[in-house]
Amino acid sequence: MMETIRAIVIDDELSSLQNLQQKLEIFCAEVKVVATAQKPEEALLLIQHHKPDVIFLDIEMPKMNGFRMLDELGNVDFEIIFTTAYNHYAIDAIRISAFDYLMKPIAIADLQNAVQRLLAAKQINTKEKIDILKNALQDKKSQEEKIAIPTSEGMEFIPIKNILHIESSSNYSKIHLSGNKVITVTKLLKDFEDMLLPYRFYRIHNSHLINLNYIQKYLKADGGQVMMEDGTVIDVARRKKEEFLKIIAG
Repeated sequence: MMETIRAIVIDDELSSLQNLQQKLEIFCAEVKVVATAQKPEEALLLIQHHKPDVIFLDIEMPKMNGFRMLDELGNVDFEIIFTTAYNHYAIDAIRISAFDYLMKPIAIADLQNAVQRLLAAKQINTKEKIDILKNALQDKKSQEEKIAIPTSEGMEFIPIKNILHIESSSNYSKIHLSGNKVITVTKLLKDFEDMLLPYRFYRIHNSHLINLNYIQKYLKADGGQVMMEDGTVIDVARRKKEEFLKIIAG
């Protein structure tokens, strides 16, 4: 991403559009808003003309919502940050695909953090992320879905079915995959918990999120432990034990 980020803001509500544009101009000096649009059809033409680095795209728009607009975009070589006023049904899909989203009313700190992530991005993988987003929105089985993982080289797309467990390590997370592969990423365990909760993942301890499909044994000793299919033995937190046993018994 270039040092100056060229942006287009798309929102059918004029007050929301102007509010975001003003916040970008006042609090995000790295961003230059090159155009705004209230209609998706108009936005498509502006994108072709201005070739922005990022678009801020409202999910809820009449006639053509933000997701339908993705189908009309064609070749996407820019980033997308979704905006929404609701705890939208698609938030989980957006998280899995590693797109950013901002909840309205948009907090200045959240906006600045999103801009900083854009500046830090090594490369744009928007096409791959859109494919993941579309698959997740179609509510396919988790075995067919992938999660986007930021790495030092850019982005790695990992099938959710290959994740055995994720371990917290300070401000990092270690993702343990089938085949004894481990990926370390600068992402908090809580972020993965929010993403993967709908896919039979459970946080059994402050430092561990596990894929319930890969539990090999439950061990009663020492307050409760699980053995995963890769041989890792993980403690079950005492406060989680009762809930956890109900889940695996069901």
